[in-house]
Amino acid sequence: MKKVASEKVAPAVGPYSQAYITGNLLFTSGQLPVDGATGYMPETIEEQAEYSCRAVGYILEAAGTSFDKVVKTTCYLADIADFAKFNAAYEKFFTSKPARSCFAVKALPKGALVEIEAIAEV
Repeated sequence: MKKVASEKVAPAVGPYSQAYITGNLLFTSGQLPVDGATGYMPETIEEQAEYSCRAVGYILEAAGTSFDKVVKTTCYLADIADFAKFNAAYEKFFTSKPARSCFAVKALPKGALVEIEAIAEV
C-alpha cells in the first residue's frame, strides 16, 4: 500500500490518512469542504459541495489519476433536502457519472453540510 496526500487539502482531523493506493485502486477518506490553506469552510451547500469535490480532485491529482477514473463515490449530506443543489455542483466534477451512494447523516465533522469519498483507478 502507498499513502497519498495533497498539501492542497486540509489535513486529517483524526487518526487517518487522506488516501491510500492498493493495487491499481485509490481509496480516499471523506473530504470535508475545507480550504486546505486557510481552513475556511463556506456556508452554502452549493459552495461546500464544490469545495469537497475540489478536495477529492486534489487527492486524485496527487495519486496521478483524475475524475474520469473514479469508479465509485460515497456522499454524505447533513440534510437530504440539499440533494438537488448538491447534484448540481457534483455533476460539474464527476462528469463520467461513477457509481454512487448518497444519503443523509445525522451530523458531519466541523458542522459541514457535505462530505465525499471516492474510489478511483490509478
